[in-house]
Amino acid sequence: MTTAAASSPRTYQVRTYGCQMNVHDSERISGLLEQAGYVRAAEADEHPDVVVFNTCAVRENADNRLYGNLGHLRPVKDKHPGMQIAVGGCLAQKDRGDIVRKAPWVDVVFGTHNIGSLPVLLERARHNTAAEVEILESLDVFPSTLPTRRESTYAGWVSISVGCNNTCTFCIVPALRGKEKDRRPGDVLSEVRALVDEGVLEVTLLGQNVNSYGVEFGDRLAFGKLLRACGDIEGLERVRFTSPHPKDFTDDVIAAMAETPNVCHSLHMPLQSGSDDVLKAMRRSYRAERYLGIISKVRAAMPDAAITTDIIVGFPGETDADFERTLDVVREARFSSAFTFQYSKRPGTPAATMDGQLPKQVVQERYERLIACVDEITWAENRKLVGETVEVLVAVGEGRKDERTGRMSGRARDGRLVHFDAGSYAGQIRPGDIVHTTVTYAAPHHLNADGEPLSHRRTRAGDAAEAGRSPRTPGVLLGLPTIGAPAAAPAPTTGCAAH
Repeated sequence: MTTAAASSPRTYQVRTYGCQMNVHDSERISGLLEQAGYVRAAEADEHPDVVVFNTCAVRENADNRLYGNLGHLRPVKDKHPGMQIAVGGCLAQKDRGDIVRKAPWVDVVFGTHNIGSLPVLLERARHNTAAEVEILESLDVFPSTLPTRRESTYAGWVSISVGCNNTCTFCIVPALRGKEKDRRPGDVLSEVRALVDEGVLEVTLLGQNVNSYGVEFGDRLAFGKLLRACGDIEGLERVRFTSPHPKDFTDDVIAAMAETPNVCHSLHMPLQSGSDDVLKAMRRSYRAERYLGIISKVRAAMPDAAITTDIIVGFPGETDADFERTLDVVREARFSSAFTFQYSKRPGTPAATMDGQLPKQVVQERYERLIACVDEITWAENRKLVGETVEVLVAVGEGRKDERTGRMSGRARDGRLVHFDAGSYAGQIRPGDIVHTTVTYAAPHHLNADGEPLSHRRTRAGDAAEAGRSPRTPGVLLGLPTIGAPAAAPAPTTGCAAH
């Protein structure tokens, strides 16, 4: 190997599956690797030096998807000595040593509690030429203290807690993410301010159950207070959060949403089922009446609120009457969109061994009926916005057909996807800029605005996107080993924006 080759930085690629928590964890994985001297591989690079899979274990096909992708990589690795493959996330926490047994060409397996160990494990595996498997049973370092390579110039995730204290019978997440651990409010707000200082306009507060935030330090009103504190941060234009839990949702949070100008009037409130019997079997700790009561209070305080949800069809023991009750709640709640799932049996969850597992054809038929019901309602709700003016935060990658249609895309304050014509502003609007425009057409899952925009505001986030910068939060230095040639000088705000 030549000296030049030996000193070249090793390249990496992170492939992410699953929820927003995983997306944000992948930003931390990228930050850790870059702090250790790795460089992100170009998208066209088919054989980076390190490939990291950040996995999800919620759906039934998660295992097949991972092992299929690992199988595709085996011949690539065989042709490129020195290439490393790492598997982390929820599936790694669940399967542990089984991953290396099933795919012995994997170099590193790490869990949800020790993301910060990845650079050390990669080096150890290289040195020992043997797989390294490290799965911790509890949190090692709070993830938000780790360096983070943010994927967006205009929007950022901020974790307020990790783990979950609920025991929903269909969910394996608490077993893999552990008990809830809360960050102190001052630490959360410091991270939010750091993002805003770099030009970020929108922050989403993340937790498996944001409504129980504060349980560790004995303040059950802590989440509402945190929302109000975000309202005092100059330059922060939009605040969102996910996911709340109906059993912990309190009136002070509704008041904080309604009274804090930068908190968006959008709420993702998982329903899961409209049947009280099914909710009881799921151990969801609320009933349909309680759920609809929250929706009514939210709409009374914020008539323009857009409410989205999660719904599972075909839970063990679900009857036709149970399913009809779910449709009734969907019709009453008038969701702006819904993430719908067919029940997926996950080994290790109580629901996996329950009586009354339903045939696939029954679940499929109910699922199709639910989709039709949801689409009918979301389309009707979206049509109410035709002729209304919306404020759009311009995004990257939201509109798959934008190149063909000549439109740009972004999210309205209520979270709805808007495709808009740039009109006379064509060539001037950047991701991260703000556009006001008028809705001309509604579909079940998006809005179109095909007239001339009413206004265009250039933002610091747009400046960062134009300059190719993405925000980076340094976290706490952990004495991690470095790889390859060090950077010529610290440049925490430079690098290619990938989102």
